[in-house]
Amino acid sequence: MDSVFKALSDPTRRQILKLLRENNLSAGDIASHFAVSKPTISGHLSVLKEAGLVDVERHGNVLIYRLKLSVLEETMIPFMEFFARNQDSRNKKEKK
Repeated sequence: MDSVFKALSDPTRRQILKLLRENNLSAGDIASHFAVSKPTISGHLSVLKEAGLVDVERHGNVLIYRLKLSVLEETMIPFMEFFARNQDSRNKKEKK
């Protein structure tokens, strides 16, 4: 789980995940959205892949990246439940 949080800690990687939420993209397509070098984007994609947040599939000479929602969901669900419980507790206190 540490690798997921490391991956999510960087704004560029979060933006890449946002792009992949809309479409599967090649590394070149992803890089075109950023003002950084292709090797820098490749490094970000490696971190995301290592964390299990993206899958990559080769199509000839092109690598296509896609978002793996299952890992992201498994990581975020406990946090969402925690915040929902805290919100419920605050709402109960406010009603008193």
